[in-house]
Amino acid sequence: METATPQLAVTVAITRRADPSRNAEMLAWVRAGATLAEDFPGFLGVGWMRPVLGSTEWHMLYRFADAAALHAWEESQQRQWWLSSAQGMVEHTRVERRTGIEGWFDPPQEHEVDDLTVPPPGPPPRWKQAVIIWLGFFPVSLLAAVTLGQLLAGQHVLVRTLVTTLCLTPLMTYLVLPQVTRALQWWLHGQPPPWRR
Repeated sequence: METATPQLAVTVAITRRADPSRNAEMLAWVRAGATLAEDFPGFLGVGWMRPVLGSTEWHMLYRFADAAALHAWEESQQRQWWLSSAQGMVEHTRVERRTGIEGWFDPPQEHEVDDLTVPPPGPPPRWKQAVIIWLGFFPVSLLAAVTLGQLLAGQHVLVRTLVTTLCLTPLMTYLVLPQVTRALQWWLHGQPPPWRR
């Protein structure tokens, strides 16, 4: 008896650039896109952020249940209208399509979902992903304990935790994890090390 291939959810990460002076317009545009996407079958969620206040870059994510649901949204008239409404305000600089959380485990590059009948390659094993996260998190946590821990020693635990996580999250996301995963990508995907190729 033939079993159906499980469909993998697809996350799309997009970096867009916009003039910080048009912040209110950009927020309205992003919210309008999220509202439109919510009505599509298979929609699982959307989010956005900027690295720092006043940044020109906006990092946006949206997630669909499978490649077919994503394709329906991306080819829809609603999305085309939404994108055209930002002409002259928004510049698209990077697009990534990923399944699972393995998007953390590859350097930025563009991924297209062309053949909707062929599932994308599977993510690295969860235990390898956990090892990579720990390898990045341990030295950063140790450094934070030595530096921030001393500076915040007299503060309430809630304040210490808030400040520490606010500092460590962008550091891990934009600097440490990309470096560690780039260095160990061969191991994550079960390939021979570079020095044996």
